[in-house]
Amino acid sequence: MSDENVTQQVETQGQVQSSPLRCITGAMISAGLGYGLYSLMIATATTFANKPIHSHNPIVMNIASAVRTLVVGVMALGTGVFGIVAIGLLALGVQLLVQQLTKKQY
Repeated sequence: MSDENVTQQVETQGQVQSSPLRCITGAMISAGLGYGLYSLMIATATTFANKPIHSHNPIVMNIASAVRTLVVGVMALGTGVFGIVAIGLLALGVQLLVQQLTKKQY
């Protein structure tokens, strides 16, 4: 019985309309996170390059190389995702701004 009330309350609340300001703010936040991940990725890759693996065991070398590649790859993936989101939100903000400006001319 209470589940129906919660569902109805959620459904009656309208979706928040997107605006150019919200899109540009979201794009700046996403770009900041992307830049932070990029900086972290570069620092990690540099640290890995400056500290070679000291072992003669090929299994250890292969596992360490795979782990290092995965760590840097996950950071690169995060950088790319946040960068693409920032570009998309910026483009959406520009599109909404253009729509608002052309709507007022009629």
